[in-house]
Amino acid sequence: MSTNLQSSPICKLLLLFILQCIIITTTVAQAPAPAPSGPTNITKILEKAGQFTTLIRLFKLTQVGDQINTQLNNSNQGMTVFAPTDNAFSALKAGTLNSLSDQQKVQLLQFHVLPQYLTTSQFQTISNPLRTQAGDSASNKFPLNITSSGNQVNVTTGVMDTTVSNTLYTDGSLAVYQVDQVLLPMSMFGPQSPAPAPAPAKKKKSGADDDTPATDDSSPSADASGAVGFGGLVRGLIVGSVGVIVFIVLICL
Repeated sequence: MSTNLQSSPICKLLLLFILQCIIITTTVAQAPAPAPSGPTNITKILEKAGQFTTLIRLFKLTQVGDQINTQLNNSNQGMTVFAPTDNAFSALKAGTLNSLSDQQKVQLLQFHVLPQYLTTSQFQTISNPLRTQAGDSASNKFPLNITSSGNQVNVTTGVMDTTVSNTLYTDGSLAVYQVDQVLLPMSMFGPQSPAPAPAPAKKKKSGADDDTPATDDSSPSADASGAVGFGGLVRGLIVGSVGVIVFIVLICL
């Protein structure tokens, strides 16, 4: 009887159905759960990419990371971020970051952020200099120039040159590109303008009075002393004449 059951078409179909159910159940159990959808977070993107510990720390310290996330999730404005690696920050001169004020650290990070979404193909047609989140793109402030040749994208600031080495993330509103050097703006790391020369001291007007030595008002001048000497002589002659006349009169008497 058992031989008849095993050879029965119904038994074969039943066994096949059980095997398919087992395979489907195992496959579903092994499949990863779909990633939860949520707001864009620049910090999580960099953490997933790895080798951006210093940049993440600075984003948190200056709250620039929160500003990027807020702009992306609360507006339709796209953004482009150039992300220097940990090696890029290590290559800076010792003490560079510590020498910056809190405001300068904010400006340094904002200099790595463009307030527009740019694909690598759009780098070929953009107009330089680009305006970053740091502000003024004048030649002595925060100019950022990007040129493209084939698949290579060059980034220059007037202080340093580097290339985009990798695309870390892109979703149509945010693009994150890896760069192997920290972008240094002119206003903070460029040659400083020389201080203006001090104005020359004003010369005193020359005149006859300047060359004439000062005289003491209490001492008589040359003319006054001469007049005094002449008057004394006249008085002496008069007194002498009177004396002679008196002498002659006395003899006659």
